[in-house]
Amino acid sequence: MRFIETWTPATLVSTRDLAPGIREFLILPDQFDGAAYPVGSHINVSVTIDGLPETRSYSLVGEASARGLRIAVRRAEDSRGGSRYMWQLAPGARLDITQPASLLAVDWARDNYCLIAGGIGITPILGAAQALARRGANVTLHYAVRSRSEAAYLDDLAGMLGDRLVVHASDEGRRLDLDALFASLPQGALALFCGPMRMLDAARHAWIGAGHPLPDLRYETFGSSGTLPTETFRVRLKDTDIELEIPRERSMLDVLNASGHDVMYDCKRGECGLCAIDVVDVDGEIDHRDVFFSDHQKQSNQKICACVSRARGTITVDTLLRADAI
Repeated sequence: MRFIETWTPATLVSTRDLAPGIREFLILPDQFDGAAYPVGSHINVSVTIDGLPETRSYSLVGEASARGLRIAVRRAEDSRGGSRYMWQLAPGARLDITQPASLLAVDWARDNYCLIAGGIGITPILGAAQALARRGANVTLHYAVRSRSEAAYLDDLAGMLGDRLVVHASDEGRRLDLDALFASLPQGALALFCGPMRMLDAARHAWIGAGHPLPDLRYETFGSSGTLPTETFRVRLKDTDIELEIPRERSMLDVLNASGHDVMYDCKRGECGLCAIDVVDVDGEIDHRDVFFSDHQKQSNQKICACVSRARGTITVDTLLRADAI
């Protein structure tokens, strides 16, 4: 069960390859007025994986355009199947999508802005860079990639920001030093981040270590990004003989709800915490992929966000659903 979500039919207008393994999709909703949407907005897309309906969330690229909505999808073999589905679509395909929504609040009155993108994390950061550059803000973008050839939108960013774009390419020996970067920022600077979970954890620690208030580090997340490989695991339900297999292509939330063990949810991005359920026992290891719980809460393994987090081995959970209460 979840809060009401409005879906609208749309058409895939065109695709283009931005870099090896990264493809851009231009999507035009049937009822589209080109209205502006907040920086950091995303849409949910209805996909089909192994014959079953699923939902995947993708950040919108850049500011609003009358041509439609742009997303960019990295083809990831270690994923739950969403990228493989998107990559097999051809122009003219029909899709169901949600309206743009954003959980990323930007304070436009700051004196200094620092943008950080890791790989495909450039997708929501591009719109922020456009908006800040248009406002004449003091902004620098740090873009961490394995190589420049794998960096999407690099030419667009270079033309927009000039020397305010700093590319940290691993194959050039220029790795991003978050501790040094954040230590160099003046107090009151606002940082906007999007990247994989390991990088986000490092950014949060470096930000606090540099003495900046944590609310001044704002971020978008990868719902599929974790510290462990995405693999099948098992979930036992407390005080029952029920044990469910969670395939690598599906989330624990989807499997629980499809099996009749209802779990409330909303964002499906590991941000709101509504789908958090109690963990009773862990025979293996939990891969917390949410940004809702603190580091201490994750280490305690007392709860898990069923929408994005995964495990290795078997975990026992309590969904609090009781048959005699229905």
